[in-house]
Amino acid sequence: MKMYLISDNRDTYTGMRLTGVEGVIVHERQELKEALEQAFEDREIGIVLLTEKFGREFPDIIDDVRLNRRLPLLIEIPDRHGTGRKENFITAYVSEAIGLKL
Repeated sequence: MKMYLISDNRDTYTGMRLTGVEGVIVHERQELKEALEQAFEDREIGIVLLTEKFGREFPDIIDDVRLNRRLPLLIEIPDRHGTGRKENFITAYVSEAIGLKL
């Protein structure tokens, strides 16, 4: 099983390439759709890493893939600028999901 990166910046792409993860740099909506389709065609790709910017800018595309495809697994990662999420986003997410304050 391979990982594949779809990034919006060269620094994240370069860092992941140094670890052996192949990928592509995209900026536009159509480019993202095409990159995802290309990743879906490769049966060896089990995880697609996406920079968080795509989740903020194109949530409909990301949500559609997550709801309608079992594989590959989509994982949003922060880029070199850090995460756009709150400091305790995991705790807040779990609390919202189970209805209890942690």
